Amino acid sequence: MRLLQVAQHAEDLDRAAEFYAGVLGARPVARFDPPGLLFFDLDGVRLLLDRAAPSALLYLRVDDARAFLEDLRARGVVVDTEAALIFADDEGTFGPAGMQEWMGFFRDSEGNLVGVASRH
Repeated sequence: MRLLQVAQHAEDLDRAAEFYAGVLGARPVARFDPPGLLFFDLDGVRLLLDRAAPSALLYLRVDDARAFLEDLRARGVVVDTEAALIFADDEGTFGPAGMQEWMGFFRDSEGNLVGVASRH
């Protein structure tokens, strides 16, 4: 079984399309308006921005959460929580043993909270 799709609320599809294109470094793959649906492909998992969807909490894997959030802040994005060490994976629970997981959060163009995580 694989995750197919995650839906996130977006009131303004044009604003959300521009915002997520900048964050993800990719253009939307499909738009259906009406009813108000915008799709991105995240390595085989669809991100659906939908006027009717509730807010979700997305977590994006990035190379370096600290650098990623600094880049977003420089572009005017609101950083909600600075990246910090959240888990020392000494046992290898989520990948190779001995790695550290760092996580931080920002707000998207629609006010939704989005997490970024990296392992070092």
